[in-house]
Amino acid sequence: MTRHAWRMLLLLVVWSGYSGSAHAQGNVPRWLVDGPTAGMLPAGRLAVDLRLYGDSGILSQIEVGVHNRISVGISFGGQQLVGSREAAWNPRVEVGGRVRVIEEELKVPAVALGYHSQGYGEYDENLSRYAVKSKGFYAVASKNYGFPLGDMGLHAGLNRSMEDGDGDGDLSGFLGADVEFKRIFAMLVEYDFAINDNEDNSLGSGRGRLNLGGRWMPSERLNLEVDVKNLFRDGKRSPNIDRQVRLVYYSKVW
Repeated sequence: MTRHAWRMLLLLVVWSGYSGSAHAQGNVPRWLVDGPTAGMLPAGRLAVDLRLYGDSGILSQIEVGVHNRISVGISFGGQQLVGSREAAWNPRVEVGGRVRVIEEELKVPAVALGYHSQGYGEYDENLSRYAVKSKGFYAVASKNYGFPLGDMGLHAGLNRSMEDGDGDGDLSGFLGADVEFKRIFAMLVEYDFAINDNEDNSLGSGRGRLNLGGRWMPSERLNLEVDVKNLFRDGKRSPNIDRQVRLVYYSKVW
């Protein structure tokens, strides 16, 4: 692990245990671009998440709030699903879930523990991993701040991916923020340290992954999003900037 990576992880740990004074708003999104937050689906709510990404890729995810502090979900997709080439399906249905263990208070961030086996991009059979590793087991802290035009959230987490067939199973981490205006539009930014993807056999090149997004919320049931991913061009095989379009639909099931 590089000296820079250790410093960033130390900063992450210190931040996650401290929060300045602000009124807790409780308006925390569940996801930024790829990274989870401590936000939760209310009990009885369903979220259907559809991503359209490079190489005619489609990824769908369904998540259900089984309790105000517990949610579970599954996801499946593949690449080359549009066009004449043979579809390259992901190898299995992936699973995820999270539990909020600490509620947000005036000087205390919300904290959630979770597991997410869904990675992103092409699946490499030889290394048993996605181009972007799944978060695996993670802990994330989120703190929300109100301002006259809306809300701002800060998020930080640590994770251990189970996709370590490349020999790189280091603990990693991520940081992010969202700025939401009048619950109509939100700007998203996140940085994945990708410390678990920088060894000789890994697909990453040690820069980490910076992602940006814009989310439009025309109604309580529908979110439309455009994301630009991998701005630091991390990657040995595909050091390219990625683009994705995302649609999330919410419904009440009980």
